[in-house]
Amino acid sequence: MDGVIYRENHLLPDAQEFVQYLLETGSPFVFVTNNSAPTPEDLVIKLKHLGLSGLSPRHFYTSAMNTAEFLQETHPGCTAFVLGEAGLSAALLEAKIPNDSLHPSYVIVGEGNPSNERIAKAHELIENGARLVATNPDNWCPVKGNQTRPGAGALAAYLEASTGQRAYYLGKPNALMFSRARQKLHGNPQEVMMVGDTMETDIRGAIEIGIQACLVLTGSTQLEDLANYVYQPTCVMSGVGELLEELRGGGETDRKGSPAFFPFEVVAKSGDRLQTEHAAFRKPRPRPAMTK
Repeated sequence: MDGVIYRENHLLPDAQEFVQYLLETGSPFVFVTNNSAPTPEDLVIKLKHLGLSGLSPRHFYTSAMNTAEFLQETHPGCTAFVLGEAGLSAALLEAKIPNDSLHPSYVIVGEGNPSNERIAKAHELIENGARLVATNPDNWCPVKGNQTRPGAGALAAYLEASTGQRAYYLGKPNALMFSRARQKLHGNPQEVMMVGDTMETDIRGAIEIGIQACLVLTGSTQLEDLANYVYQPTCVMSGVGELLEELRGGGETDRKGSPAFFPFEVVAKSGDRLQTEHAAFRKPRPRPAMTK
């Protein structure tokens, strides 16, 4: 949502009209977010304050919900020690996964600022046999302006380093996140499009499960960044306003129209946004600015 519908605490241009069009036409849609901290109810209220009314909790799917569903289905009766906020705790409660600070099946890492004591406890539990799961692989997340904060992926990497155990990362770009979100829409893959601003999560995940991927240039990815990626979006648009025009019948964008098919100057860069990115497969890149 951040970088597509809003930036900081302001709606992006045409976002209100875009969402209103989807609601009025009965077009199924779901907001998919790697942020495990809020509940769907929290997100309804946030977007209402920003000027988007008519939304309900069913319009949101978070990495916390994805993580809880995964564990509920693959390990019924499991328990968890949680490093995270209310959204993650609520999702685990809904999935009937109880808190366990003695002998948990899993240590689950989400967004938040846990105390050193809780991080040390998580380390101890992993050393004693708990498996490490992260709600998403984001090393950093936007706060405001050019400010960022450490993400769930950064804390999971800390625990990986201290315990020698590898984490399993849910959320985007994990295919399970995208397939579950698609199922909520009850549509054929050919009828589903992911609209996102981040190549490493939104576009990569959509391409890997075979749905259309529309990159909007209102967030973390700029046009010149596309040359650094093997996978490419189905289409590239300036923002959701351009997509709204297409939905209303004002034009059509196809893969051949993607600026990715035009030559770019490739610039050597460094740094990864995600723990699932491997520098060995490409030239290093700097983390992209989340806002301009």
